[in-house]
Amino acid sequence: MIVGLTGGIGSGKSSAAKFFIELGIDVIDADEVSKNILDENLEAKDKFLDAFGKEFLDINNKINRSLLRSEIFKDEEKKTLLESIIHPLVREQILEFIENSKSIYKIIMVPLIFETKSESFYDKIVVVDCEEKMQINRASKRDKKSTDNIINIMKAQASRQERNSIADIIIMNNDSLEDLKKEVTKTHQKLLGININE
Repeated sequence: MIVGLTGGIGSGKSSAAKFFIELGIDVIDADEVSKNILDENLEAKDKFLDAFGKEFLDINNKINRSLLRSEIFKDEEKKTLLESIIHPLVREQILEFIENSKSIYKIIMVPLIFETKSESFYDKIVVVDCEEKMQINRASKRDKKSTDNIINIMKAQASRQERNSIADIIIMNNDSLEDLKKEVTKTHQKLLGININE
């Protein structure tokens, strides 16, 4: 069974994923894969440099992330071009992960399932949800970004209602990490088909 784990910025997806890993479940972070692919995959890096040029390399011969981010933020065509290079390779890595995973179900952590209309790829979708003010608070602390910056990112993502509309299971994360751990354990049992008394 393939489970999509999603949630808005600052919702606590990564913390939930860690608890699933503790329960013996294999998890792949699609965001992490796509962030690293240009540095780790020579084919992707070559394609990227052909399309974007060597000015996007820093002094260590790595991709200059901040320059790339500001470019694709300004230019929709460049964003589409970057995605056309990265996405097929990320998908390949995810399919490889699914094939090699031995856990009873596997989790793909993806921030944008609703936005990319990719619900049909998953057998179940688990959404980590929390109050918007908590999202802002957590994300601005973690990323050291201003409240306005986080609000703009949230506006670019699906709304809570939209995200929750595709969920098979919603994990509420308004409280402590201990509470989140309990919710993840309950979700794990549900995914295994164990009936639990709420």
